[in-house]
Amino acid sequence: MQPYLQAFGTQFNLGFNPNDYPFLIDNSYGNDTCVSFYFKQNNQYNILWVEHELASNREIEGARYTIESAINEGNDEFPEIYAGAEAVNIFECETS
Repeated sequence: MQPYLQAFGTQFNLGFNPNDYPFLIDNSYGNDTCVSFYFKQNNQYNILWVEHELASNREIEGARYTIESAINEGNDEFPEIYAGAEAVNIFECETS
């Protein structure tokens, strides 16, 4: 079972099929406010945050999908991907 399903339940609707995007690596954790995936593009790590589909059920006001710059505090073999203090929002939208 994928981490986002364990952390947020089988009823959480991503709005897309993660199998269609094999470059997305599930980085979800139960203490996060929403589902997250990371990916690497041009040597830059990014995080895709996926909020609840209903805005009224979101803990933080904002778009459903947000891509944010991230850093790897681990290494390539054992990555530890975080949106650090210097993270920048790259993209936001409501639809996948």
